[in-house]
Amino acid sequence: MTTLAKKADHSLYSNAFGFLRQPLDFDPVNCDADWIVTGVPFDLATTGRSGSRFGPEAIRRTSLNLAWEGKRWPWDFKLNDYLSIADCGDLVFEAGNASDLCESLEQHAESILLSGKRMLTFGGDHFITLPLLRAHARQFGPLSLIHFDAHTDDYDQGGQFDHGTMFYHAIQEGLINPEASVQIGIRTHYDQENTPFQVFDAGYVNEAPVTEIIDRIHMTVAHRPAYLTFDIDCLDPAYAPGTGTPVCGGLTSDRALQLVRGLQGLDIVGMDVVEVAPAYDSADITALAAATVALDMLYVQASRKTDR
Repeated sequence: MTTLAKKADHSLYSNAFGFLRQPLDFDPVNCDADWIVTGVPFDLATTGRSGSRFGPEAIRRTSLNLAWEGKRWPWDFKLNDYLSIADCGDLVFEAGNASDLCESLEQHAESILLSGKRMLTFGGDHFITLPLLRAHARQFGPLSLIHFDAHTDDYDQGGQFDHGTMFYHAIQEGLINPEASVQIGIRTHYDQENTPFQVFDAGYVNEAPVTEIIDRIHMTVAHRPAYLTFDIDCLDPAYAPGTGTPVCGGLTSDRALQLVRGLQGLDIVGMDVVEVAPAYDSADITALAAATVALDMLYVQASRKTDR
C-alpha cells in the first residue's frame, strides 16, 4: 500500500463521497452490502420552502463528522462489524418530471429489494416515501408505518404529487395498515376523531417517559414488517432549522434519538430520512441531526445481528 493510500484511510475529508465515508458503488444490486444508501434529490412536491433536493448531499457531507468514531455512543459495538453498507449515489431521473421520479424510484427500489438487500434513502422532500412504499409493499405486503414528523401527511387535499398527501394515497392503495402504524411528534392540525393512525403528538412525546412511548410503539407495530420514515421537521427548529416547513414545539434531537434506538427488535424493512433543506440550515446542525438519526437507524438494524 502506498503512503498516500495509508493516509487516505485516516483522512477525515479527503475523497469522502459516500455516507459515513463509504465508497460509492453504482451497481447496488450486485454488491455484497446488506443495506444500500440512495439519495433522491427531488423537491417538486414541496408546499413550503424549496431546497430539500440538496439534502442528500448535505447529509453525506456532514456524516464525515460521525465516520471517525468507530463505535457510535451509546452503542458498544462497531457498526461495520455487523452490517455492510454501500452508498450507490443519487437516483437519476428526468429533472422536473415528478412522474419519472416515481417510476425511476420504484424500479430502483424494487431491484434492490429483489436482490435481498434493504434500503436507507435520503430525501428530498417527503413525497419520495410514497414510491418507496409501493416498492416495499410489493415485496413485503401491507406495512406498518413508523412516522416521525410535525405533520400527519395524510391530507386528502392537494394534487397527485404533494409532500402532504403521501399517506392518504398509501392507505387508499393498500400499502400500509394504519391501525398498526404510529405517527410521532405531530403538532399541526389533523382530524383527531377520525384519524386512522395511532398519533403520539408532540405534547405527549415531549412529556411522557421515553420507555412508555417505546412500549406503545412496539405494541402497535408488533411483529409486522414496518417502514420507518423520519421527516427532520419532527425536531424543533432549534435543533433543525434547515427544513421547508419548520414548526415550533418539536422534539429535541436527544429525545428523537432515544426513540429511534428504542425501535430495536421491530422488523423494519426500509427506512428514509427526508426534508433536509441546507439553504436554511445554520452550521450544518440540521444535516448533522439527519445523519445522526440515520446512523442510529443503521445501528438498530445491526443490533439484530448481535446477541443483544
